[in-house]
Amino acid sequence: MAHAAPKPGMRTTTARTRTPDVFSERTHQAAQWTTAVGLGLVYGYWAAANNRSGGPITGWNLLLGFASAFVFAALYMGVRALASRVRRELHALLWAAFSGCAFGFLYSQTDAAVLRSAGMSLAIAAAVFATLFFRYYTHEDAAGHRIR
Repeated sequence: MAHAAPKPGMRTTTARTRTPDVFSERTHQAAQWTTAVGLGLVYGYWAAANNRSGGPITGWNLLLGFASAFVFAALYMGVRALASRVRRELHALLWAAFSGCAFGFLYSQTDAAVLRSAGMSLAIAAAVFATLFFRYYTHEDAAGHRIR
């Protein structure tokens, strides 16, 4: 079988190349805010629905939902900004703590016992930590830079 010889200036390696970024930085920033607000609203609705247990919607229930949405979105943006700047162990630990606390609060709104809420949130946090640590350990070097 005959193969064409490489031309001068032609790339001869098969290294992975990064796909081109078609969106501007402004679009990426808008998407980050939209994601945080959207996730916050879903979380707030979920917390309010768990709290009322199928009963009527009240003013306090709405306040709980919007307050939960605001706090969740703010913490999500904070963890997202901070986690990418730290080493992989702390990166996984930040997301595990965030997800464990978020789940624990939702679970506590179902009138479950405090120890059961704490135990369930610790189990969720441990599972998230194990999953994310494995992912970051296999996709980043020790300094936190992505392996290409």
